[in-house]
Amino acid sequence: MDVLPGGYHVNAATWFYLSLLLVVAVFFRFGRIWSLRNLDLVLLLCISPGLLMVEEKMPYGYVWLFSVTGLLLLRLFCDGWFQRRPRMEQNLNPPGLAFLCVAAFAFLTAQVITNTLPNSTVKMVDRAEELLKGKAALNVDSTEASADEADARPGPAASVLAAVVLKVAQFAIVDDGTGSRNAVAFADWAGRISAIVAHLAVILALIVLAHRHFGDYRLGLAMATLYLLMPCTSYDVGKVNHVLPAAFIVWAVVAYRHPFLAGGLMGLSCGTLFFPVFLLPLWIRFYGRRGALKFGSALVVVVAFLLGSLALMAENTESFRYQISSFVDWNALTIEGDEEGGFWNGANSQYRIPVHAAFLVMLCWLTIWPRRQNLEHLMAHCTAIVVGIQFWYPRHGGEFILWYLPLLLMVIFRPRLAQLLPPDHPHEEHETKSVPNRKGRESAPTGTPDGRLFR
Repeated sequence: MDVLPGGYHVNAATWFYLSLLLVVAVFFRFGRIWSLRNLDLVLLLCISPGLLMVEEKMPYGYVWLFSVTGLLLLRLFCDGWFQRRPRMEQNLNPPGLAFLCVAAFAFLTAQVITNTLPNSTVKMVDRAEELLKGKAALNVDSTEASADEADARPGPAASVLAAVVLKVAQFAIVDDGTGSRNAVAFADWAGRISAIVAHLAVILALIVLAHRHFGDYRLGLAMATLYLLMPCTSYDVGKVNHVLPAAFIVWAVVAYRHPFLAGGLMGLSCGTLFFPVFLLPLWIRFYGRRGALKFGSALVVVVAFLLGSLALMAENTESFRYQISSFVDWNALTIEGDEEGGFWNGANSQYRIPVHAAFLVMLCWLTIWPRRQNLEHLMAHCTAIVVGIQFWYPRHGGEFILWYLPLLLMVIFRPRLAQLLPPDHPHEEHETKSVPNRKGRESAPTGTPDGRLFR
């Protein structure tokens, strides 16, 4: 596509070095070298070399990725022990940070427009067109996976949303007599627009989360900027099914005080990819009896909506059954490993079974502990569960950084949130917003035990 001027290209390695310098210059605390913020930045930046080694098919690429992912998981386990959350300003004032955020978003938007769409996004748009036409490619094996596609199969929610975009945009298509060329061109643009909107949803969710629950929109601006500057965001910028689940989860955290709304958002996340299903027990345990009923009702409504949408768009019963079965990535739940060169290849796939068992034990433990959970636990445990999935996922496990990157940024930048309990909790205290004092610092909500967000 020649929409933008050509002749300029930034490869993956070059963008890693450029983003490394930007991230260190803006977020590294040079006055406090041995700080938790600097440790988190080092762990985040260590992810990208592993992705580059995997792309170059270097033998120790997955070992590097799994090592860094293990350190991130350990960091999340220890998050509750870090009682002191000192406030650390960024090395750039808010107007400069906003400019950098907009510039990084513009750069990624240009990359989405000019680069070739990944196979998963093309498949999502193709399935959306099938839904609109009421037809399905019944001669295609629903369990086959593309050899060059290190990705999970998009679920029905992603394709239904893409179908809505395609349907609305039919009014903008100018018929050239045949209509086929314009339709193909718009299908390509629909995938690109979907990727841009998905990243924009993540950015807005982080800013709103910081404004409503952290008491400072500047923290959300910092999270959004770091999200855009991370090399892994640039590497998978066009993979819509990587970004949408995390966007729905972050918005569910924003709306945690409304169980029905949060349940609907989590249902859409589960309908996009399969992995958010493992977060549902944690959310149900978080809300308790009364909140869980509202949360579960929303899940039922979303499932009914998705099934009804597929039924209305299906040509016949056989097509409907195919659409239901093909939207589930059954290969992700099999015992066999990855035959395309991932970590769990045929040689060591049997070791994936105890890793999966350990993950289930971790899932149960994070769901029931501690007995009294607050928003801090919900954020950290959700992130730990998604990070833990990377270890047993059969195809290219460890590469899906965008599944948990926005969630990890929430944990890294959050202040003390012990006062933010589930709604209808017997010990719940009213949530209030922080107000800047005369010195420009943020005074914490009155509900915190010590009267301060950062300490």
